[in-house]
Amino acid sequence: MVGDVSAQLIELQSQFAFQEDLLAALNDRVVAQDRELQNMRNAITQLSEQIRQQSTVSDGASQSIDMDRPPHY
Repeated sequence: MVGDVSAQLIELQSQFAFQEDLLAALNDRVVAQDRELQNMRNAITQLSEQIRQQSTVSDGASQSIDMDRPPHY
């Protein structure tokens, strides 16, 4: 009976150690995904700003083209 309890205790300790390792690995993965998500958000913000700047520049350019046309157009 003592050997049976000892074997069960060893099995539980083994499972606990495995779960600790798994939890640490999952935590590392979540941290990595969080970093990746933040990088993607930053990239989207930068791209949005570039699009806004280009649309502002192109709006100004089209107004300039309209003003440069000769009167007979």
